[in-house]
Amino acid sequence: MKTRLQIVERLGKREGMKTINVVAAIICDSIRDKNKIFATARGYGDFKGGWEFPGGKIEEGETPKQALIREIKEELNTTIHVGELVDTIEYDYPNFHLSKDCFWAEVEEGHLELKEAEAAKWLTKETIDSVEWLPADVTIINKIKTQMS
Repeated sequence: MKTRLQIVERLGKREGMKTINVVAAIICDSIRDKNKIFATARGYGDFKGGWEFPGGKIEEGETPKQALIREIKEELNTTIHVGELVDTIEYDYPNFHLSKDCFWAEVEEGHLELKEAEAAKWLTKETIDSVEWLPADVTIINKIKTQMS
């Protein structure tokens, strides 16, 4: 039986695109209550200034949750508790296919110090649409809103 990752990689190759597998943390004030979520503005690259959920690439031998804990420690100098998978985004950018596992998370230790992002905001259900989300991240916003208080 093929894993979802193998199927996605095959799909990307069939379409002639490279697949990039990443993880993202939907950091909230409380996994139980979910009154507000943390978003960052990308600080580099082609999508500089676009808003996203922090995270990054899964390295060889890591589980998605392990990768997410490492990435948030590197990007935000914060230790998080990773909760349930919210959804997996499958999105075709012009030059690559993105497969992004998005998990609920909350801060265990640290102060969400920006090391790579250029800005950050805590957003509520009412303000979540006030930022310019990157194209892939837009696809999960409605699902997040339905789970927020």
